[in-house]
Amino acid sequence: MILVASYNIRKAIGTDRRRRPERIFDVLGELDADVVALQEADRRFGARHSALPGTLLGEHATYKPVPFDVRPGSLGWHGNALLVRRSARIIDQRILHLPCLEPRGAVVAEVEINHRPLRIVGMHLDISGLHRRRQARVILDELARQDEMPTVMMGDLNEWNPHGGCLKEFAKHFAIAHSGPSFHAQRPVARLDRIMVSPEFEILASGTHHSINAARASDHLPVWARLRLAGSVEQ
Repeated sequence: MILVASYNIRKAIGTDRRRRPERIFDVLGELDADVVALQEADRRFGARHSALPGTLLGEHATYKPVPFDVRPGSLGWHGNALLVRRSARIIDQRILHLPCLEPRGAVVAEVEINHRPLRIVGMHLDISGLHRRRQARVILDELARQDEMPTVMMGDLNEWNPHGGCLKEFAKHFAIAHSGPSFHAQRPVARLDRIMVSPEFEILASGTHHSINAARASDHLPVWARLRLAGSVEQ
């Protein structure tokens, strides 16, 4: 089994408008996922340095970032970052340029967890519905050109329509986990954050992570899914 999670950390600015990156690490510790896709992990302006200081990340015993090395000091690409357990082996990684109204992108990594290869896609899609659908098609077209591999896509899709828009595009090829509302963190009503898996996976359980820390650390709650490869006898 594998536990995956997606979390828009809002540049580590909490619902009290304070930048407290240590609270993000508290929430990550509660999740204890094997892979985490982060959104808004880099500051938006200037050099776009990571919102999670390297010293804190280096001290964290559970995770290491997938290195995309796009900008010095940044954790990812247009705020998208991937964290994996320190025991995971990173096979390959790359960024995806997406058509956008505002700066957007996606990141892709192939990793090996528990001796099993896995492709992870992290994304933060546009506020424009038209651009979201275009971005979904770009991501799906890119995956179609790659070798087949069990794939998990996660991120803040900014999609309010539960059955249409970009979700309709993704649902043609991927199963969408029922993770529940994740925005706003203190009174979640919108399912903006999503986890989607290729047919090789069975979704055993999924949900939204609620805790005192999560309600304060960001304006989004993290979403999670527990997965098993179809036909696997893992417990």
